[in-house]
Amino acid sequence: MSSETESEKESKARNRGLKTSTFFFLDSIIIISIARVSMKQDKIRSKISGVFSGIRSQFKSKEDLDLLNGPVGKNLFYLSLPVIVINLLQTMYNLADTFWLGQYSGDALAAITFAFPLVFFLISLGMGLAVAGSVLVAQFEGSGNKERRNYAASQTIGFTALASVILGLFGYYFIGDIVGLLGATGGVAASAEAYLQVISIGLFSMFGFLVFQSLMRGFGDTMTPMVLMLGTVILNIIIDPLFIFGFWIIPEMGVMGAAIATVFSRTLSLIIAVWILFTGRKGLEISLSEMKPDLSFFKRIMNIGVPASVEGTGRSVSVNALTAVMGWTFADPIIAGFGIGIRIFSMVFLPAAALGRGVESMTGQNLGAGNFDRAGKTARDSAKYSFLILTGLGVLVFLLAEPIASVFTPDDQIAGVAAEFLRYVAFSFGFIGVLRSYNGSFRGAGKTVTAAIISISTLGLIRLPIAYWGSTSIGTRGVWAAFFISNIAGAAIAYLWYQRGTWRHSITEDDQSKGEVAEETEGFGDTITEKLGLNKLFPGFLK
Repeated sequence: MSSETESEKESKARNRGLKTSTFFFLDSIIIISIARVSMKQDKIRSKISGVFSGIRSQFKSKEDLDLLNGPVGKNLFYLSLPVIVINLLQTMYNLADTFWLGQYSGDALAAITFAFPLVFFLISLGMGLAVAGSVLVAQFEGSGNKERRNYAASQTIGFTALASVILGLFGYYFIGDIVGLLGATGGVAASAEAYLQVISIGLFSMFGFLVFQSLMRGFGDTMTPMVLMLGTVILNIIIDPLFIFGFWIIPEMGVMGAAIATVFSRTLSLIIAVWILFTGRKGLEISLSEMKPDLSFFKRIMNIGVPASVEGTGRSVSVNALTAVMGWTFADPIIAGFGIGIRIFSMVFLPAAALGRGVESMTGQNLGAGNFDRAGKTARDSAKYSFLILTGLGVLVFLLAEPIASVFTPDDQIAGVAAEFLRYVAFSFGFIGVLRSYNGSFRGAGKTVTAAIISISTLGLIRLPIAYWGSTSIGTRGVWAAFFISNIAGAAIAYLWYQRGTWRHSITEDDQSKGEVAEETEGFGDTITEKLGLNKLFPGFLK
């Protein structure tokens, strides 16, 4: 073979150099492109991180708050914000069941429509334990008595378990008869009964997590319950369709499957919650030894908790009674429009109710610490801020009533009824905030009788009679006016009663005397247990 000439060698060398330069150029372009993409990703990650950091900065842990000395408005905001999120998550919880069962069948949706009010009724019965636990923990926390604070939490959990068993047995065996009384028949009644029986079996998971939220809120920590609630909702949304429609080894269970998914997700969250309490990881700690029934402490819980349960069940009954009035008087499109209006109206309660719960905790802690003036300032500031915020929201709802109502229905007539209702009640939104703020302070002071009287009077003695008279004499506008009048009247009653100052004392002293009701009602009774005759049902037990 002939050897390569010098020109051929030079040509090959040039080609190799060209290829090397080309590869280097391409590599440079690739590296630059990757660098640019990486820089863009870094910027995107930085922006996303900034957004999450901004959101995270709006949520404060207990260590970041000073409910006894820090700025009232700032602490109230940071304490109440997670409660608003919890309320929204609870709404999502219910919507998940409604959505998936709506995809399953019309009868399943009808069954859950009958079941939801009864679930709310059962939970309302247990609400008193949650309120009592929150108030006692808050006041003992404010007083600095950690032993009594933990003892109050342990006793509340213990009595919650006992109440869950009793109410669960009642629900399991008698809930079917109640469903029948509501008008459910055939397969719808059977499905509703199956759903409620599963809920009754797992009632401790429902009550227990509710009480955990309340105890932690009284302690001053609303972040931990919010995070747990978020996980519960996500889990429920994921497993709901699996139990409803069936998947792999999980059989199709329809309405009962939705209940099983609910109880399962709540039970898992309760296990974590109980672990947090037993280990004391967040500061509040319970123990089995302190769960031994203490009848004297049970009486204290009853005196605070029974009126709170009465308030919750009374609110539920009044809403159902008002719906019945509408059903007796008006045609279906009007009832449907009223239903949409009530759903939108109830959304206003989310910030108002959250502020009320925040006031409850701050009032409790400050009264426990003897800071009576600061407790009063908390209620006044909350009433002022919520009035301004909700009045502004009311103006927006008034101006955008029809577009808002149209989101929920394509029917112009139904949307028109809902919009008219919203316009009538919009300018009373601020007064709801005032009522909730002062009632929250009454509860924080342990004056749950007062809060119950104001709430039931507003709904049962003012709103319902005016609505009934208005429906027969004026028409729908008479019912709408009943909401407007009762909201203003309820706020006025709460404000004037608060000025009496009977809330200015702590209930956590061991020598706390009987007479909370007598003080509030000028001698009409001694304690709530005597007022309701419970001392006669359990002679010697509640003395």
